[in-house]
Amino acid sequence: MLNFLVSMVRNEVLVSAICSWVLAQVVKTIIHLFATKKFVPERLIGSGGMPSCHSAAMCGLTTSLLIHPDYGISSPVTAIACVMSVVVMYDAMSVRRVTGMQSAVLNQMMEDYRKSGKEELAQEKLKEFIGHSPIQVLVGALLGIAFALFYCLVVIR
Repeated sequence: MLNFLVSMVRNEVLVSAICSWVLAQVVKTIIHLFATKKFVPERLIGSGGMPSCHSAAMCGLTTSLLIHPDYGISSPVTAIACVMSVVVMYDAMSVRRVTGMQSAVLNQMMEDYRKSGKEELAQEKLKEFIGHSPIQVLVGALLGIAFALFYCLVVIR
């Protein structure tokens, strides 16, 4: 078990992805704290918001593969990571973002039903923090790239 944990910690690709994700979650929580003046613990694990943690993790993973001596630009593994990064970021800006917008509209409709006395039609409030704007995805991507470059080129080497 100890060898397994040591191997995980020494895997710079895995560490780059996970730490990029965690860093983005912390930054997201801090930004939300300053914007709302309230600490919301859910922001540490929740989706949506600035910056995109999914983009940070995928770009951290892809960047570390690109600069890794065993992989690089010609590796099929790097190609898979690049394609998956694009898919994840596209999904965050399109499907998941629209889902969040629809949730906001449905939540407003449910609130209107409650106010009109039709309580039996009202449901639990839907989660609105789901997707990302293009700038949130871009900032997440840049954060992941920057962390992977720092970690792989400065810390590891």
